[in-house]
Amino acid sequence: MPWFAYDRATEVMASNLDELFPQRAALKGPQLISFDLDKFFVSQVENHYQDMAAIKDGWPFEALVCDGALYAELLVAESLHLPVFAVGLTMVMPDAHGPPPFFGLMPARTLLGRLRHAVVRKMLASGMRVGTIHYNEILARHGVAPIGSDGFPHEPMLRTQRVSLNGSPGLEFPGYQPLPNAEYVGPLVPARRALSASAPLPDVVVDPTAKVVAVSQGTVDNTDPAKLIIPTIEALKDSGDVVVATTAGAQTAALRARYPQPNVVIADFINYDDLSPHVDVFVTSGGFGSNLAAFLHGLPVVGAGKREGKDDINARIGYNNLGIDLRSEHPKPAAIHKAVRRLLDDPTYARKVADLRAELQSYDPIGTIEKRLLQEM
Repeated sequence: MPWFAYDRATEVMASNLDELFPQRAALKGPQLISFDLDKFFVSQVENHYQDMAAIKDGWPFEALVCDGALYAELLVAESLHLPVFAVGLTMVMPDAHGPPPFFGLMPARTLLGRLRHAVVRKMLASGMRVGTIHYNEILARHGVAPIGSDGFPHEPMLRTQRVSLNGSPGLEFPGYQPLPNAEYVGPLVPARRALSASAPLPDVVVDPTAKVVAVSQGTVDNTDPAKLIIPTIEALKDSGDVVVATTAGAQTAALRARYPQPNVVIADFINYDDLSPHVDVFVTSGGFGSNLAAFLHGLPVVGAGKREGKDDINARIGYNNLGIDLRSEHPKPAAIHKAVRRLLDDPTYARKVADLRAELQSYDPIGTIEKRLLQEM
């Protein structure tokens, strides 16, 4: 399969997010949702479509496989008349009975709760109005029917051939019903690369009598260790537990100088396949990939983070007893300490994670997607 660079579109990555959108850091709540939809997603739709249309002129591909949040897939499907197979999360393809996305809400159990969800849905549609108008203007230029006023984030994916949902039912609120063209395919994880020999783990980590807590801020919001890494170390440095912090290269030397305790291990990167068998709890900023990796290794999690949809992910983890949802972007050390102790002391969480791990391992993600491609192209 040949590789084509972007021509018109701008590549947006964790490393250039703040540079491209410096004003984004000051936004939160509905303002952040509105900004992300219009500037982060919709502004690139036309460019992505034009790049793919140009590729098709020289290399006539017969189907598109994409992230469902590309949102140019609707133009490819209905203007280029090609089958599109998207990959998505249940959190951005909510069913009619679940809570609206982006606010970390739980399922409604009462009339008042359902009323609250209805109000939030209207507020969400209002906040997405600018992005939705711009998106429909792009669709109109290509003769494609508009999405509804409440059509984001799910409707562009709903109009594709198939959506492969990353994960399994145990990661969602009970009773979730996938939309008609969507199905769970199991855990979609990065392909393993051939790794050079890893450095041996410190003796304090592999000590079978030790309780080991790993902490990571993920791949996007990892430049300021004061958000999660430092509070976790502060919470546990004097507890007798071992803390392993991976920094992705952010201030590693300074953190090592600040925390010389023998039970604190700080590294740029650690091979988690090697580390995880020794870990008892994983403290994470709530990214879906990090949590999925933790569950595949059988680890309950402490989830922090409220941006980039992390509040929705953490809400499901807490609801399903797969871990503790701290419901905070900047958790205090005391809250982290309490959550870690709870996960270590209450076997309910380990059992729930073991059940989810078995469920995830029962899927054949790549085989399922390949089967759908061959059936529906």
